Amino acid sequence: MKIVIIGGTGLIGSKTVERLSRKGHAVVAASPNSGVNTITGEGLSEALADAQVVLDLANSPSFEDQAVLTFFETAGRNLLAAEAAAGVQHHIALSVVGSERLPESGYLRAKMAQERLIRESGVPYTIVRSTQFLEFLPGIAQSGTVGNEVTVSSAYFQPIASDDVADVMSDVAVSAPADGMIEIGGPDKVRMSDLVERFLEMTNDTRTVIADPHARYFGAELDDQSLVPGKDARLGKIRFQDWLSRAPLPPR
Repeated sequence: MKIVIIGGTGLIGSKTVERLSRKGHAVVAASPNSGVNTITGEGLSEALADAQVVLDLANSPSFEDQAVLTFFETAGRNLLAAEAAAGVQHHIALSVVGSERLPESGYLRAKMAQERLIRESGVPYTIVRSTQFLEFLPGIAQSGTVGNEVTVSSAYFQPIASDDVADVMSDVAVSAPADGMIEIGGPDKVRMSDLVERFLEMTNDTRTVIADPHARYFGAELDDQSLVPGKDARLGKIRFQDWLSRAPLPPR
């Protein structure tokens, strides 16, 4: 089966390419560097020729409110139109758990716009909403850092390892379209501030964590349900300690 992965060289994309290729599928890792650009439309029709499945795992290069909205709307329209023309049988997109609960976040408003385009496109689809990746922890810490203090939301979240996300994406790619949404998350629910503090301690980082219920995440104030998946979510198996033991962490 021919499967095209938009964003196939990114964190989740590269892992998904590897898994599906190992299963014997003809996988195209599509990105601007390979001549496939969902913003301009360049290379889309050629890449999608004879493809049965498309996974959209690309992310916006800018998280500024208008820029990220423009990215997901433009890329979504171009990609879905090209898929309809090519007769693609299954469109799969990676989105975010809790997007509809956090309208203050420009990024999550953009993900909701992307989801609307998918639902209205007429292309059979599955939207996979994921919780935050464990790989985001260094960035979460850095975004809240002033001097030697890190201010982080004390709300619960349920982060998932990127390897578990890639396992799900490769499974969904060879499954029938849900024409709906599924949720995935990590095995453990934990307060964001607690996990960031634990992460810093275990990486010998001397910054001090301040737990603040009003600290914002992507522009939105969180509560204990904002980023937690529902009871029917598919949960990963990799726990924080196991992930950290093999994670290639960048220097601060």
